[in-house]
Amino acid sequence: MPVAPDSLKGRIDPRRSLFKPEASMTEPRFTVETAQVLAEVAHNRQKDKLKRPYREHVLAVGDALADFDEDIQIAGYLHDIAEDTPITRQALLEMGVSERAVDIIERVTRRFHDDPDDYDAGIRFVAEDHDATLVKIADNAHNSLPERVKALAEKWPDKPPVTRHADARPVLYTAVPREEVRMILERINPFLLRELDEIVPE
Repeated sequence: MPVAPDSLKGRIDPRRSLFKPEASMTEPRFTVETAQVLAEVAHNRQKDKLKRPYREHVLAVGDALADFDEDIQIAGYLHDIAEDTPITRQALLEMGVSERAVDIIERVTRRFHDDPDDYDAGIRFVAEDHDATLVKIADNAHNSLPERVKALAEKWPDKPPVTRHADARPVLYTAVPREEVRMILERINPFLLRELDEIVPE
């Protein structure tokens, strides 16, 4: 998980809305495009384990959900916002994020799980909800890109390979319709399509 820089706290005040002018009589609708902007701002200076801009990950996850409704896409772009930034549930709701989208975000956020250190239990919890499962499939697929796995192995050659993403996929893939999994993988990580066919045959 990326670490939020101290400077982020000065850039984002979780108590106030970034997207609702106080003087406006009509509240602007929180759109997918708004979520993209918020994701870029919130994760702007964060880096992943390979020192790449973390915003690339959250934007890729959101993009992978383009075939689904707005709440699911918004949750995709913001899936790490509760984990890695000071933005709260209340702040998201005040910005205009729907309660459904916020519920998805919280379900895929490990620190809200009963035991945040039990990854397998967290995956099973996510898989109990259709919408959260779709977001987690996109997240898992981006983290499992071959070039990323190879780069991590080269950076830490003495560390055993991480298998938790692969172990999670059967649980996630069997929790939602196969065609929905396929639509996500085709957009974000086609290399996993063969594995999908093995886990959930046609």
